[in-house]
Amino acid sequence: MSADKIVLALDGMGGDHAPEVVVNGADIARERYPGTSFLLFGDPARLKPLVDKRKGLAKVLEIVPAEDAVLAEDKPSFALRRRRKSSMWLAVDAVAQGRADTVVSAGNTGALLAISMFAMRMVEGAHRPALASFLPTARGETVMLDLGANLECDAENLAEFAVMGSVFAQVLLGLDKPKVGLLNVGSEELKGHEELRQAAAWLRRNGSPVDCHGFIEGNDIGTGNIDVVVTDGFTGNVALKAIEGTAKLYTQFVRDAFRTSTFAKIGYLFASGAWVKLRKRVDPRRYNGGVFLGLDGVCVKSHGGTDALGFAYAIGVAVDLVRYEYKNKLVEGLGKLHQVISTAEAPTTPALQASGGGE
Repeated sequence: MSADKIVLALDGMGGDHAPEVVVNGADIARERYPGTSFLLFGDPARLKPLVDKRKGLAKVLEIVPAEDAVLAEDKPSFALRRRRKSSMWLAVDAVAQGRADTVVSAGNTGALLAISMFAMRMVEGAHRPALASFLPTARGETVMLDLGANLECDAENLAEFAVMGSVFAQVLLGLDKPKVGLLNVGSEELKGHEELRQAAAWLRRNGSPVDCHGFIEGNDIGTGNIDVVVTDGFTGNVALKAIEGTAKLYTQFVRDAFRTSTFAKIGYLFASGAWVKLRKRVDPRRYNGGVFLGLDGVCVKSHGGTDALGFAYAIGVAVDLVRYEYKNKLVEGLGKLHQVISTAEAPTTPALQASGGGE
C-alpha cells in the first residue's frame, strides 16, 4: 500500500467510551490525514448510526462486522483462545493479512499485546515487543520504553529496545541522532545490574546504531536532555505511574491554592491565559498512542479512557509510523546491533592471541 493511501484497522468496540470515541476520533483524523481510509470492526447496529452522523466519513470508512468484543476484565490467555471473532482480533488480523497497514485499539492492553504477538509475530531481529510512548519534558518530548510489556529483560532485550526507541524518535520526532539513555539507580559506570551494564557496553561499541549517552537517573527523564529513555517494563511502568500521579497531585495543589482567598481567585483570573497554555502543553491527549514496538506490523494502543481528540492523536501516531517506514528502518537498525553483539562475543582466534602476547 502506498504511503499516501494508508488503511487503518480500528477496534470499534475497544475502550471505556467505545464505539462513540472511536468513530468520532476517526472523523477528526480523516480531516488531518487526507488519503487515509478505515476498516472499522465491531457491531454494525451500533457503528452505522454513529458513522452516518458524521458527514463524509462513510466515504472513507468500511464497517466490518464482528460478533464479539474483548472485555476489560479478560485475561490475555482467554482473549487469545476465546475471542477470535472479536473486533480486536479481526482488526489485528487485518494487518497480519495485509488488508490494513496498521491497527489502533483502545481496548484491553494485555489482550492486544497477546493477540498482536500471535497474529503478527516479531520483526526480524527483535525478540520481544516493547510498549513505547511520549512524555512531555522541559525541552519538548522524550520517548520512553518499555512501559509494561516485559517485567524482566536481559541485556539483549534492553539493547534491542534502545534501537526500537531510537528509530521511533527519528520517525516521530524528526531527530537525526536521538540521544539514548539507560535508566539506572545512578549514572556511574559500575551502578546497576549486570544486564544493564552489558547492554550499555554493546550500545557504546563502534558500529552501534544508536547514540548511547550512558546511564541516567529518574530525575533526568523530565529534563529533555535525553531523547529516548530505555528500561525494563517493571521499572518503566512504575516510573510512568509515578510521573502521572505526581502531575495530578501538583495540579490539585495549584487548584487548592487558588481557592484559599478572594485575592487568590482574582489572581487566577489574571493568569488564566497562562494556565490555558500550560494545560495544552501537558494535555495527556497529545501524548496518547502507545506503540508495541518490535512487532512485524504497526500496532498502536490508545488509552482506554481517552476522548475523540485523544483517539485521533493515536491514529496520527499510527499513520506517521507507516508513512515514514518505521519497520524498514527498525530492521536495518536491529541488523547493525546484532552485528555489533556478534563481534563483541566472537571468541579470540589463536592468531590474534599470538599477536597480542608479549614477553
